[in-house]
Amino acid sequence: MASGSDIKDIVAVGAGKGGVGKSMVSMHLAVGLRRRGAAVGLLDADVYGPSIATLAGIADAQPSPSPTPGDAGTPRIRPFDAGGIKVMSMANFVAPGQAMIWRGPMVHGVVQQFLRDVDWGHLDYLVVDLPPGTGDVPLTLAQTVGVTGAVIVTTPQPLALADAMRAARMYAQLGIAILGVVENMSYFACPACGAEHDVFGRGGAARAAAEAGYPLLAEIPLDLALRANTDAARADDDFDRPADDPVAAAVAAMTDGVVEQVRQRRAAGPPPEPIAMHRPGPPAGNGGKPSHDR
Repeated sequence: MASGSDIKDIVAVGAGKGGVGKSMVSMHLAVGLRRRGAAVGLLDADVYGPSIATLAGIADAQPSPSPTPGDAGTPRIRPFDAGGIKVMSMANFVAPGQAMIWRGPMVHGVVQQFLRDVDWGHLDYLVVDLPPGTGDVPLTLAQTVGVTGAVIVTTPQPLALADAMRAARMYAQLGIAILGVVENMSYFACPACGAEHDVFGRGGAARAAAEAGYPLLAEIPLDLALRANTDAARADDDFDRPADDPVAAAVAAMTDGVVEQVRQRRAAGPPPEPIAMHRPGPPAGNGGKPSHDR
């Protein structure tokens, strides 16, 4: 990590495919950890489809240099503040709606810059929202920093579960421990009658996690207020519901589960180290720094 940064644990949030609510889970996990008194950062590593800036309410914020230089006096980037969470997203470096047509080495360079050249300061947790699938970014993350573990997000359908378990196996091959599985859109609780409807099936994540030996962290229902709060950067509101509300119970259980799994990882042995593997560096020119003209 960059000189001056002190990050205790890095938690990656990944999914085998898009559209399963991975960024929503990342945002709520960061908020849940912050509400427990932890110092938290949230890195949007989904370079091609960054969503965290919107979910954190900083979509219009402009990046600025940090007053604290890095190694050899090099400038660093000041992370944005979103309700006490330090946030960094590619969305704040490009025009709204701009397509990112980048090859793997360019993405590799940008992710490294966000890890090394952002002035994260002291953090208990850095939550990293990964792009879906098994592409280059998880490899970059594993090479650059020691990742404490990954949270896998899926929906109940067999296709989503198959892709999620494939992603989990990739993380394991990179030496990243699996902290657990979150089943999103697990069921729909009708606000009018209270009945629960299994729109996409139900319990698939519990069965897949049990077969793989991973903890099931939470089953988050399909909920209109959850969707509205997430889009409006009000994730705190989902924790402030009554304790017996299924969404409040699920996001609290997810956060508690991650905290416990990280504690167990720390008790089991030394912190993880970056893996050793040759990778090409960023392209010549501007060192792979975020730019408007790629």
